[in-house]
Amino acid sequence: MYYVRYLLRYLQNEILVLPSRVVVLVFVASLLAFPLLSQDPNLLRMFILTALFSLYAVSWDLLSGYTGQISLGHALFFGLGAYASALLSSHLDLPPYATIPAGAAVATLAGLLVGIPCLRLRRHYLALATLAFPIMLTGLVLAFPGFSGGEGGIWRIARLTTTRVHEYYLIVGVMLGAVFALWRIVGSRVGLIFHSIREDETAARALGINTVRYKLFAFALSGFTAGVAGALYAHSSAARIVAPGVVLSLFMSFQPVIWTIFGGAATIYGPITGVFVLYPLLDTLNVVIPRYRMLVFALLVLLIVRFMPHGLTTWLRDTIERVCPSCRVRNIATRRVCRACSAELRRTQP
Repeated sequence: MYYVRYLLRYLQNEILVLPSRVVVLVFVASLLAFPLLSQDPNLLRMFILTALFSLYAVSWDLLSGYTGQISLGHALFFGLGAYASALLSSHLDLPPYATIPAGAAVATLAGLLVGIPCLRLRRHYLALATLAFPIMLTGLVLAFPGFSGGEGGIWRIARLTTTRVHEYYLIVGVMLGAVFALWRIVGSRVGLIFHSIREDETAARALGINTVRYKLFAFALSGFTAGVAGALYAHSSAARIVAPGVVLSLFMSFQPVIWTIFGGAATIYGPITGVFVLYPLLDTLNVVIPRYRMLVFALLVLLIVRFMPHGLTTWLRDTIERVCPSCRVRNIATRRVCRACSAELRRTQP
């Protein structure tokens, strides 16, 4: 009973006091309850891919949104995780619980190896350098078709579970757990250091921060997260195939950029919002108006960038909530005094 009372008190004092936290609670509950309402295979497939791409987009936000290390070749980590898992499964017949950690480990190592030569690069030079890595990996895949499957890809891959509902819960559970862990990391001292590197790396070094170590950590953590997403993608029933034209394409590298900018960079929840809005929307437009789907998609993204430059979720949160000028605690916009320090709240964002 103690833990029940503690949970209820926590919900009342910490979750239900802010609309944004209520939205997160409803979102998580809806994800977990969805298979109880519908087990349509097409809908389950769409939400499985949405959950995987959410994890992939969050990995880009961690590296580029928080640390400022702009990556235009993020498909390298996703593709390495997918290919490492698929190759181990097809050639050695290893089960998914062995191949997925191996794929994540390969992507983590790639994050370190990519981060080392890119340490001295900044802005567009860094972006162009990262863009070259998935292109090089695609060349390697095509150079050894007997081992990698070549352009046709790898087909014979062990599936995660026997049913799509079990697979849905496994992937959604991994996504939610990984996002929560990353949210705790960026909300700690490490997140503050990431922000300082993004804003002014020279000043961060002057304060005694080992920026090299933290940038490499960001590359490794981002690579690990994208590698987990890629490995799960390879074994999911929604994937069907692991091929360079799918997991290593330029479009796969640019997608997390679009999702993150749409939802809001350096927020963790922004990329998730971007994926859960844009991916099902594009999937629906592909059925309703296939000829004009990309036009409608591009117009929507342009409108968000034009009128909500910091992203959809940031705009919504700043509309329904206000920050106390004294203690910096967030409050619902209808409050006149802060819930923490009782200071008077302004009508506009400070």
